[in-house]
Formats: sequence, C-alpha cells, structure tokens
Amino acid sequence: MTSSTSHPPTPCAPGSARRDAEATKAAIVRAARHLLARHAHADITLKAVAERAGVSPPLVLKYFGSKDALFTQIMSFEADAAAVLDAPLEGLGRHMVSHLLTSQAEQGADPLLRIVFAPLHREHGFVLRANFRTQVVRRLGERLPGPDAGLRAELAVGMLLGLGVMYGIARGPHLRATAITEITDRYAPAVQSCLTPE
Repeated sequence: MTSSTSHPPTPCAPGSARRDAEATKAAIVRAARHLLARHAHADITLKAVAERAGVSPPLVLKYFGSKDALFTQIMSFEADAAAVLDAPLEGLGRHMVSHLLTSQAEQGADPLLRIVFAPLHREHGFVLRANFRTQVVRRLGERLPGPDAGLRAELAVGMLLGLGVMYGIARGPHLRATAITEITDRYAPAVQSCLTPE
C-alpha cells in the first residue's frame, strides 16, 4: 500500500502578492477613468467598474472602500500631471503630445481628457474642474518663465485637449492612421511655442 502525503500550497511571496494587488488596483482605476470619460458620475456603478476591470465588485470595495472614495482618487490629476509634465522645459511640448497620444493608443486612456466631461458630473464636475486648474494648468504655469505664464499654460493645455478629443473621442481617421511620432513632429512645436516663446 502506498501512502501519499499532501503538501499545503506554497504561499505567494509577499512581493508577488503586492505586485498583484497593485496591478488589480491599477486596472480598477483605469476602468473607472474610462467610464468617467464617457458617462455621468451618477450613472456609473461599482458593478460596471468591476466588469470593465475584470474583477468582482467586492474587490473594488476591498481596495477603495466605496464608490465615492474611488472617484475621489479618479478626480485627482496629481499623478497625471506628474507624468505629463515630466520633461525639461525645452522638450516639454514634445513630451506632452507624445505622452497623451501614447496613453490613448496603448492604454485607451487619456491622462487629461476626463475634464472634457466635467459638465456631465454635476457637483462632481466642480471638483473635477478645480482639480484640473490647480493640479495641471497652474502647475504648468508655475514652470514657465516670462510674461503671461498663466495664459500660455492654458493655451498649451487647450491645444493638448483639442488633440486628445480629435484622437480619442472623434477618432479622426487620418489622425489615427498616422504614426504618433509624425503627429508629434507636427503638433509639438505649436505647444512648445506657448511654453518657451521667442
């Protein structure tokens, strides 16, 4: 008679579990951002977020606690601004354009575009607009030398939003069929002219 010994499953390494948790949280955030850019805040359910993220609704609650807590994070532009503005001033226009288009093409998520839908979100729209002005536009303006820094920052971000709308929402066929590097070559100088004018 042979005996078989059962062994308990080997637990995951703590680092692996942490990476899985971070990946799950990131998927939930991406899903919520995608939905927020297409639907009114009041119409978005945790079930819809969970389905888009490929997780269960209880998992969304486990990581974020509530819909309000999740969307408070989604309505912040802090992390997005850090990524969009992460380049030396002399190359910032090119970086901003390339980052925006690459985010759309590879992740289906524009780092700034959800501001376009602020009117859909009623009182939450005021929060979205205030965060955007403070965390993106003012932050950019504070980096710009010379006169009219605030105006130039608004113009540069406005150009970026226009490109994001045409690429990600209107889905212009010529734009979508053109390589990101070529679009960047053509568009970035206009953005840069606001950042570092002659």
